[in-house]
Amino acid sequence: MEGGEAFGGGKVGGSFDPLTFLKKPCVVFRIAALLFSVIAFGCISSQGWQFHPEKEKEVCIMNGSGTACQLGNGVAIVAFLASIGFLVGEYFFEQMSSVKSRKHFVVADLGFSGFWAFAYIISFSTMAYQWSQSEEPASGYGQGNIGGAILFSFLSIFAWGGCALFSLQRYNVGFEAAFGDLEATAGGEYQSYDQNGYVEPPFQQQGTEDGKY
Repeated sequence: MEGGEAFGGGKVGGSFDPLTFLKKPCVVFRIAALLFSVIAFGCISSQGWQFHPEKEKEVCIMNGSGTACQLGNGVAIVAFLASIGFLVGEYFFEQMSSVKSRKHFVVADLGFSGFWAFAYIISFSTMAYQWSQSEEPASGYGQGNIGGAILFSFLSIFAWGGCALFSLQRYNVGFEAAFGDLEATAGGEYQSYDQNGYVEPPFQQQGTEDGKY
């Protein structure tokens, strides 16, 4: 396996085509995850909190659960930063000549994407439950925003799950290619032994010449 084509990447030194890069499925899902995180964070930050006169502080309109708002915002912020980081890594992926570097990137992508899909499941479930238990906000304040935050948190589960799936496919391609090359290399180091055509097996000729095995 050539280092320049390992783990589903192109050859090192090839020309960069922005359109081809943006059409890659993993890039499309990563951009979607980034946009979903921005929308979810914006929805919660703008109308997820409301000033409570009796408590004299802002409370989360999702059943007064600060955890629901904070969790939704926290997961979205980390998702935003991670999406940018992995997009940058995806750009440099084609320039990585080391197979180890590509493998580390793919494994990191796989692990984080899978974990963050799970984080979004928790965030979505928490917000959806707390919102279902909430009383009707005065004048319908924040209803659309909270509904949007819950929706895009739900969509983010599939966005990050898709990223994890593409990384898994990449890893399998890289593993199979490396294993195939290992078999080809090992097979080429020895002569074949054919009972019909008689080709001497390894080490037998040397043993015969020396008069011992």
